[in-house]
Amino acid sequence: MEKEANYIIESCQDELRFKTSRSSGAGGQHVNKVETKVTLRWDIKASAQVTTDQKAQLVDKIGNYINKEGVLTISDESTRSQLKNKEKVVAKWRNLINKAFQKKKKRKKTNIPKSVKKARLKAKRNRSEVKKLRQKPGFDG
Repeated sequence: MEKEANYIIESCQDELRFKTSRSSGAGGQHVNKVETKVTLRWDIKASAQVTTDQKAQLVDKIGNYINKEGVLTISDESTRSQLKNKEKVVAKWRNLINKAFQKKKKRKKTNIPKSVKKARLKAKRNRSEVKKLRQKPGFDG
């Protein structure tokens, strides 16, 4: 599965489209003329490098980032540098692809140790005794 992710990352670099825009938030005079926000768009449906099964897996695993048209959209505006934001967006894209093709580990069932079971039962017995001692005495006459 890791090979699939690496193949997609290497072969689909040309299909990535970048759009720049002005970042939101407060700033000085400089903020009104510099487009530092970078948005990455990748049309998964139109991708020639990705098979139908891989597309289905991508939609299943990272569907929150994919819109109705089948376009994956990621944006970043954390730094003042457009280049750094572009690098961050590409890194996020790579992580998402790796995440989508990562195999889930099987859960190993673990047994509860006997000492833990004994301690739990002992605590229950003690609690029961405390509650019995709090009751009004019965008239067994």
